[in-house]
Amino acid sequence: MRKDVRILLVGEPKVGKTSLIMSLVSEEFPDEVPLRAEEITIPADVTPERVPTHIVDYSEAEQSDEQLYQEISKANVICIVYSVNNKKSIEKVTSHWIPLINDRTDKDSRVPLILVGNKSDLVEHSSMETILPIMNQYSEIETCVECSAKNLKNISELFYYAQKAVLHPTGPLYCPEEKEMKPSCIKALTRIFKISDLDNDGVLNDNELNFFQRTCFNMPLAPQALEDVKNVVRRNMTDGVKDNGLTLKGFLFLHTLFIQRGRHETTWTVLRRFGYDDDLELTQEYLFPLLKIPPDCTTELNHNAYLFLQSVFDKHDKDRDCALSPDELKDLFKVFPYMPWGPDVNNTVCTNEQGWITYQGYLSQWTLTTYLDVQRCLEYLGYLGYSIIHEQESQAAAITVTRNKRIDLQKKQTQRSVFRCNVLGARGSGKSGFLQAFLGRNVTRQKKIRDDHKSYYAISTTYVYGQEKYLLLHEVLPVFEVLSEADLACDVVCLVYDISNPRSFEYCAKAYKKYFMDSKTPCMMIAAKSDLHEVRQHYSLSPLDFCRRHKLHPPQQFTCNSADAPSKDIYTKLTTMAMYPHMTQTDLKNSTFWLRASVGATVFAVLGFAMYKALLKQR
Repeated sequence: MRKDVRILLVGEPKVGKTSLIMSLVSEEFPDEVPLRAEEITIPADVTPERVPTHIVDYSEAEQSDEQLYQEISKANVICIVYSVNNKKSIEKVTSHWIPLINDRTDKDSRVPLILVGNKSDLVEHSSMETILPIMNQYSEIETCVECSAKNLKNISELFYYAQKAVLHPTGPLYCPEEKEMKPSCIKALTRIFKISDLDNDGVLNDNELNFFQRTCFNMPLAPQALEDVKNVVRRNMTDGVKDNGLTLKGFLFLHTLFIQRGRHETTWTVLRRFGYDDDLELTQEYLFPLLKIPPDCTTELNHNAYLFLQSVFDKHDKDRDCALSPDELKDLFKVFPYMPWGPDVNNTVCTNEQGWITYQGYLSQWTLTTYLDVQRCLEYLGYLGYSIIHEQESQAAAITVTRNKRIDLQKKQTQRSVFRCNVLGARGSGKSGFLQAFLGRNVTRQKKIRDDHKSYYAISTTYVYGQEKYLLLHEVLPVFEVLSEADLACDVVCLVYDISNPRSFEYCAKAYKKYFMDSKTPCMMIAAKSDLHEVRQHYSLSPLDFCRRHKLHPPQQFTCNSADAPSKDIYTKLTTMAMYPHMTQTDLKNSTFWLRASVGATVFAVLGFAMYKALLKQR
């Protein structure tokens, strides 16, 4: 909501603009009225909406046209004052003042107008018959108030309506000519309905309505009040209530009713609670809350965020097959202004045999987004309503900023859950196959991937000593001379060469010597396509001798040309190296060390799967 409101009073001379302001301030009619009142500011604590309000007077005798134009451009709302006993001042509203104001304001964001009929104490009749056609003609007119500065009639109401026209404007919500809500308002309220429909059954049941009421207005509805609301909807439409719950049509009808009855503030309170600004766009403050990330720190989702994302998955996995079909995924993202996940995501995370993103793949993609682009993750969580559903100040509460990696090295332990492995190698060495094998895809499945759906990332879980960790693989393009800091910043490096190509290893050797030989980043050499015949590499040292000289683990044999899903042992080793970078290569060569890590992984994977199936049965 706006931090302050600026009200400008205009109109013909002698209609009582200055008297209205002075009567409001002194609560009595002034004996002497100056040509123009000084600008006054009403503090927030004495206004109904708790917003500081500036009231500005205009005097034709004291001010130039240029000064008037400047005041019009600064005003949030303009009160056009006329005298109810002066027909000429009423005629000037349409012949002079409204055209003048409209000429000085942008057509797409017209300033709201209030028509003010002053001096009602001098007549017995009302001017409303004359004013109503004007109100119908100009949509920017919010309302009309008849008042009297002399006997203080409707003075405070006048300025309250002016405030309300700024803070709770009708324009963005409702089209009076059509007598229906505007498309942008319907779109915003539809998103709010979908977020509030926690079980995604298309109706708001009593529990969901109460949660919505408490979220927006800090109080639940009594059972009888809930029934009264539903009865109002039942009396006016046949499909507004279903299974004793409020449908989307019923929800939209209620808000239309609020607006038609002048209770715009109710709808605006709801819209603002869900992050919308005066133009019915989600605010930058809502989508991108402040989150400080010091250098050498990474970002991860915390436990509450994963619980929330799990509930979102459950809400949309209608057939309970632990995967999101294209229709289910589309339904999940209906609260977004665009589709955030493209076809490349299906080749970044685990999918089922139909190519649909699994529960594990879904959480993996969120983990990847949080790690690589935390601002985008905050935006996405904002669209899903994380801060509202979890009753947090903002979605920044979903993020854990890890401690500096240097502290991890000093303490020889880490609290992180996500580790990045950059995969380097010459063109055709098998990098893409290595990424896809991590997702359980052999060569046969990989051949079905379209070039335009390819991903340079792959992320899934591994288990080290019984702990579930995420390993994020990133395929670095083989442009040797221009590797950026982002290409080099990681927890472990994977250097891939094709054993059947005599020129493949040279790239790995040069990359290691140029970028990683003097770094503390652990490296692993991968002898890819090990199902093919191995040839002698055209390099001064064989891959094994090179690894021995530089105290690296011997090249790891790897192939994804198998009938079953490729083995994941090598990815467990990479994760372990990333978790324990302080360990020497001698430690890592120790077979007992790998055995302890991988046995723990196998046991935990089996137990983890059993626990997940048990959870599914509960769901």
